[in-house]
Amino acid sequence: MIRYYTREKRRLVELTEPEPGCWVNLTPPFAPDELEEFARQFGFDPVFLTDSLDLDERARYERDEDIRFILINTPVKNKNVQGENEAYFITVPIGIILTIEHVITISAFETPILAKFLENNVRNFNPADEKRFVLQTLEQNVYHFLSCLKTLNLRRNRIEKELMNSSRNSDLKQLLSIEKSLVYFLNSLNANELLKMKMKRTDFLHINGDEDLADLFEDVIIDNSQALSMANVYANILNGTMDAYSSIISNNLNLVIHRLTVITVVLMVPTLISSFLGMNLPNGLPESPMAFYATVLFSGIFTGFLYWMMQRRKML
Repeated sequence: MIRYYTREKRRLVELTEPEPGCWVNLTPPFAPDELEEFARQFGFDPVFLTDSLDLDERARYERDEDIRFILINTPVKNKNVQGENEAYFITVPIGIILTIEHVITISAFETPILAKFLENNVRNFNPADEKRFVLQTLEQNVYHFLSCLKTLNLRRNRIEKELMNSSRNSDLKQLLSIEKSLVYFLNSLNANELLKMKMKRTDFLHINGDEDLADLFEDVIIDNSQALSMANVYANILNGTMDAYSSIISNNLNLVIHRLTVITVVLMVPTLISSFLGMNLPNGLPESPMAFYATVLFSGIFTGFLYWMMQRRKML
């Protein structure tokens, strides 16, 4: 699906045909050969479009004569969850293609980043100002990463509180899902940061002469570094939490086995005494009630002594 947008009277207006300075947004589904025909129409390599739809592509930028291509990674909710331990969030690429007269964006998913521009929720957004448009896209992408990180951290805190009272497998699987999401975030944030640093060093957007845009780009890089640091902190906390709960579960299991062993040893004493006396006396135990009580008393005293010895040696 191909749509064209321009800004009129502070509003985003959809066009029926492309015009100079408009924003072209491509979203699935695509008809056969639609992307090749579109790339031919606007005069650039269709690889830029197909790479933007590949979930395994890393963030990068390229230049082909007058055409500039930027690929960034952005987080989206994982809607194709097939198991309890699947990641809550995954990262997908967004392709930004800058031609002489147009800004083209493409993604395999409906991303919250582009949705903010479509809903006119980004201040001072103008598709005709391609440099600011690209920087605002990078800025909103970092803000969305920060929002998703806070969501994951709140979910982790809630699960930890539940694990204080129980050690259910479902809660541990949720922690594993958060861990997978953080792995996606760390890889994408790191790749995005390297991309932005290279873009700044090579002046890919030609903004070194504009102090306002240069400051905006610097703020975006700082915010991305902050998001990367937050992701590292949350990942380290989660790894520590998983290790701690693994140790607690293992220790609890050892305590249960230890107590069961002590109970078995203590209860074995009366059985052993009764069996020994019953099998080694010529006619078994005397039928006198005193013999029965004496056996019970002796077993109780010996069992108590054994319990006292275990407690003294801190075996209980």
